Amino acid sequence: MSTIAAAEPELHGVQLYTLRNQMEESVPATLAKVADAGYRTVELAGFYGHSAADVRNLLERSGLRAPASHFPLEQMESDFSAVIAEAKALGSQYVVLAWLEQSRRSASDYRKLVQNLNDWGRQCRDAGLRLAYHNHDFEFEETGGFVPYQLLLDNTDPATVYFEMDLYWMHKAGQQPASYFARYPGRFPLWHLKDADTQGGMADVGQGVIDFPALLSHAAPAGLEYAFVERDDAVAPHDSIQRSLRALKRWG
Repeated sequence: MSTIAAAEPELHGVQLYTLRNQMEESVPATLAKVADAGYRTVELAGFYGHSAADVRNLLERSGLRAPASHFPLEQMESDFSAVIAEAKALGSQYVVLAWLEQSRRSASDYRKLVQNLNDWGRQCRDAGLRLAYHNHDFEFEETGGFVPYQLLLDNTDPATVYFEMDLYWMHKAGQQPASYFARYPGRFPLWHLKDADTQGGMADVGQGVIDFPALLSHAAPAGLEYAFVERDDAVAPHDSIQRSLRALKRWG
């Protein structure tokens, strides 16, 4: 059984994929604006031509830290030791598998992924890190007679493999997060806070239909440690993250 987080979770984080175009233009300027907006933590989705050590220095200059970072499957498969080295150089606690390409979602792919996640989870534990898997909605489409998300949860080691729950994609897939928190306590230390509008599109946190205060009441059984605001399609990303943070602060 995974250990349930005892400390108060850090909710004031942002997934920098939201600001990917701004990060492409200038990592230092973007991080400074994120800090000025009131965020304390970030989650990386690439280093934009910088080394992990350089990014950590830039984060520290802005008073930020990155407890988690996304890495692509291809890098994990080709050189997981390099992934661990980058995560440690960044000062992260969590290595997160962010995405599976459409071509990597067959039944055999998911079964192989179970083996890899268990292996990578052990390597992370030995390095003083944790491994997590980030969901979208496709993991809930029956594949080869099973639901992939269920396969991953039931067949990975709860002591070494964790999950980053994206609340928008759970909503999109018609899933009830609280049922997972109850059935798999302590396995969801990372969340993405992303709202949904009435048409099913993305919205700034607090501007849509997802009941975040109700979900946050389940933080303890989930094992929540860090939550990151995200909006993939934000037209004005800086305005978006500010609106989302204002909503979070209203809820405490």
